[in-house]
Amino acid sequence: MNLKPLFDRVVIQDAETEETTKSGIILTSSAKEKPQYAIVVAVGPGGVVDGKEVTMQVKEGQKVVYSKYAGTEIKIDDTEYKIVRQSDILAIVE
Repeated sequence: MNLKPLFDRVVIQDAETEETTKSGIILTSSAKEKPQYAIVVAVGPGGVVDGKEVTMQVKEGQKVVYSKYAGTEIKIDDTEYKIVRQSDILAIVE
């Protein structure tokens, strides 16, 4: 299945988190903090949103930092994605 976001929406997939700390301590699932960085999977075309012209700043394949409680989580073919507005993306990681 192929996701094609509309307007200023961006489909992201959480990046893998570290299972151990730098000192070698293995983290349990309850001790892991939910990652706030992800890989951009698909980008909408932009356009007029809420009366303002929106130009998309992110591209597929970029690693981004996003707002912790942003977006809608979906699951397709056993893979979890999140659909967020471009304004919920805080930074591009280079």
